[in-house]
Order: sequence, then structure tokens, then C-alpha cells
Amino acid sequence: MSTISLRLPDSLHKKVRDLAERENTSINQFVSSALAEKISALLTEEYLKERAKRAKKSNFKKALKKVADIEPDERDK
Repeated sequence: MSTISLRLPDSLHKKVRDLAERENTSINQFVSSALAEKISALLTEEYLKERAKRAKKSNFKKALKKVADIEPDERDK
């Protein structure tokens, strides 16, 4: 495990302290989880952009043809 020194504005430190307390966790665990979520989001975005480069509209249309043409459930409208 690594240690870092992080400078935060007082307002951000107060907010993270309050949120960590509300989540019944330490500030370290809260920040680690938040950082992991951000990294995951960025890597997912990167993956989807790379995947989209390989996409073919013809394959998309072919897949859509397999979807039943029915009205959505009332709760889905």
C-alpha cells in the first residue's frame, strides 16, 4: 500500500469528512473508493471509444432486426 500527501481546500475536506462520517467509513476509505470509481469511469469511457471504432452500422441494424416489434410495457413508456 502506498501513502500520498494530498492538499485539499478546507471546504472540500469538510465535505469529504462529513460524507465519510455519514457513510460510516474513514476519509481514507472514502477517498480511495471515490478514486477507484473515477478511474473505473475513465477506463470504461476509453474502452467504449475504442470499441466504437470497430463498430459497423450494418451489424447494428442486423441486431435490431432480431428485436421483437412490440409495444413497451406501460411502466416503460
